[in-house]
Amino acid sequence: MKFNKLSQLFLVSFIGLIVATLLTACELVTIDYVYVACSAGTGAGSAGQIYTYDADSQSGALRVGAPTVDSGGTSPVALAVSPDYYGLYVANQGNKSVVHFGVDDHGILTKAESVTLANAPVAIAVNSAGTYLYVLSGTTSATLTEYSLSKDVIGSVVATVNLSLPAYTTDTLVPTGVTVLANSSGVYVSAYDKSAYNPGGTTTSNANPGWLFGYAVGSSGALTAVSGSPYQAGVKPSAVTTDPVNRWVYLTDYASNELIGYTVQSGDSLNFMFNGPFKTGNEPTALTVDPRGTYIYLTNSLDSSVSAYSIILQTGTPTTVVNSTASAGNATDTQPVSILVDPSLGRFVYTANYLGNSVSGFRLNPETGALSTLQATPYPTGVNPTALAAVPHGNHSSQSVTP
Repeated sequence: MKFNKLSQLFLVSFIGLIVATLLTACELVTIDYVYVACSAGTGAGSAGQIYTYDADSQSGALRVGAPTVDSGGTSPVALAVSPDYYGLYVANQGNKSVVHFGVDDHGILTKAESVTLANAPVAIAVNSAGTYLYVLSGTTSATLTEYSLSKDVIGSVVATVNLSLPAYTTDTLVPTGVTVLANSSGVYVSAYDKSAYNPGGTTTSNANPGWLFGYAVGSSGALTAVSGSPYQAGVKPSAVTTDPVNRWVYLTDYASNELIGYTVQSGDSLNFMFNGPFKTGNEPTALTVDPRGTYIYLTNSLDSSVSAYSIILQTGTPTTVVNSTASAGNATDTQPVSILVDPSLGRFVYTANYLGNSVSGFRLNPETGALSTLQATPYPTGVNPTALAAVPHGNHSSQSVTP
């Protein structure tokens, strides 16, 4: 009898140890909060929504996080995060607004102030100093507006630039993207000339269709066109980004299926990379450079895939990275339109899939840049997700290169 009691005690203790071990092994540690801009329904007047997901530190898998919040308008199209990670900005095309949300330590969003524009916003960006918010707006015109920021709060308009082509001032410019150098000294805006490129419609101009505008930012925020701006940028530029050390600017050309690279010169003027442009998949829509400045990832909307490139640091030249199946494409859900690399560890890549109503996730190999699919991907979202943003959680160091 005594033996049986001891045996039972041992068995119970052993089972308890196994259960505790499994629970510990299954414990999920959040490294990032990932935000996704969606709509509540398919109707034109459906409210915009911001979904919050928690990214697991080991697997990169996403799980539903803090409660979904109203975006403050309809048709949200862009997200941006403040450099201190306590501010999230949402651009809503439907009511022509940009809304500021506070971000607490648990990733919960609280709506703060907002600004209303004359034209619908297209893209937004915040400089690394946290002093200016850049809003690109217009659907038949192109305007860059610079707002002051103080402790993440949107202030007054500091500068406004109406984009136009010097020799074709009456042409219709359609803006597509905006980015800021890591040292905050330069801003770049992509746009295409609808008067020269209008598939299915008429054209009235013989101008080059695609353009990239560059502006130097003065000490008081004044925006001055850099030497040589605007620069030719293919046919229909769809997105633009920079590297973390102010050396390169990259742009996707939706119509030509190309990645175009520029080198940043003195005064933030640009030169074309001598061996570009570089091949992408079909209809590239968005791109990002990883926080270490060594890899480029871009979405191909028609192919529903992500292309990966390694950056040759001496020249900025992107070279195609293949995955473990020897493929240059990494399959996503349907029609990816936004992409980011997680800011905490720089180990996971996520895409917002507009027609898939989902987010696709990948693990990034830091040695090669190759991607592999995360478990349980894709992750369901609201209707027609258009934009992604992420903030680090806890004491995880942000993987970035100091400019």
